[in-house]
Amino acid sequence: MIRINKTGLKALMTAGALSALLVAPVSTAQADDNQLVVFAAASLKNALDGINTACEADVGETAKISYASSSALAKQIEEGAPADVFISADLDWMKYLSDKNLIKTDTEERLLGNRIVLVAPADLSAEANLEKGFDLAGLIGDGKLAMGDVKAVPAGKYGKAALEALDIWGSVEGKIAQAENVRAALKLVATGEAAAGIVYATDAVAEPGVKVIATFPEETHAPIIYPVAQTADSKDAEVPAFLKCLHTDKARKLFEEQGFTVLAPAAN
Repeated sequence: MIRINKTGLKALMTAGALSALLVAPVSTAQADDNQLVVFAAASLKNALDGINTACEADVGETAKISYASSSALAKQIEEGAPADVFISADLDWMKYLSDKNLIKTDTEERLLGNRIVLVAPADLSAEANLEKGFDLAGLIGDGKLAMGDVKAVPAGKYGKAALEALDIWGSVEGKIAQAENVRAALKLVATGEAAAGIVYATDAVAEPGVKVIATFPEETHAPIIYPVAQTADSKDAEVPAFLKCLHTDKARKLFEEQGFTVLAPAAN
């Protein structure tokens, strides 16, 4: 199995450059102790950037948002990074923090739903029928299948589960290019470094360089749920207003435009 690291191959360089853009350094977040700091799954970037601007008047400021894989962000919070809000791409990493008493459980809720899809470079002709035994290895040929880290990144875990359920994993395991977050995997496909990739449906909407060639059946993986919560150490007075704004009609519209399903109830 091939793992994309921070040095070496051209594919890595592409993924690493993207990750550098996505993830705000913790030291930057620490520069302003009074600024609301949000740690959010990389797949939320397009929608949440727009919501952050739209909610400025309600919250009283724009938040400092760091985007990365949910696993990396949860580990940073565990190590003391100054986050006020955590939005994970799966329930597991929120539970990881909850079990360590690192979030305020009375603020936790299920915010969004998503789907995973198979994508290919937009300029290539490719078709897929994601049923049991589909010859995904044949479709990929000598290329790679880009995914988030299958042991840590939620999109990678969902993708591996789906491939196993469809009896495909064994045939493509040696062709996997694992990236440190789903947006890095997406970029590998968009730039042609990978022949195909497994990403969220919302990522495909955000990247014109790829096209969706199939959607994974929902029954092949656990439900994709994005929970949100305030961190245990957060004392920022603007957090309640920010969380409330995520429930407003303007936030719902921006989430839905990117392809998310909004699970949380509307704000009163």
